Amino acid sequence: MSGTSSAPVVRRWSRHPRCVSRARAELLVALEVWGLAPLADSATLVLSELLTNAGRHARVPPGRLIETRFQAVRGGLRIEVHDAAGAPPQKRDPDVDACDGRGLLLVTSLTDSWGFGERNGPGKVVWAELGTCEAPGEGDGDAP
Repeated sequence: MSGTSSAPVVRRWSRHPRCVSRARAELLVALEVWGLAPLADSATLVLSELLTNAGRHARVPPGRLIETRFQAVRGGLRIEVHDAAGAPPQKRDPDVDACDGRGLLLVTSLTDSWGFGERNGPGKVVWAELGTCEAPGEGDGDAP
């Protein structure tokens, strides 16, 4: 199914840190079904960073959940993390001795693109796209 669009996998999570590993497990299942298992290492790390950021920094009213959406798209995968906080993610330039602050730098290095925007309802969506090694048109003479 790799290379074609599919129905997204949508799940909702609390801000509890254990939800990150559960979300990674859901993503791994979807990647296997979609034939995108080669993206597993990078995709689970990106998801971990985005979901952890939402849990740590998205100060929202009690009862508001964080939503993840995974979708196979032409040439790869799209990961979205929705939360009810409006503040945009902030890339930091951490001190070399710092123990944190490198999450969005990792996301930048592991993805083809990422960003954030408004969503239906309060808050924002942070998204990332990862491509497979098989670019659209690769090997058939078409320009990328």
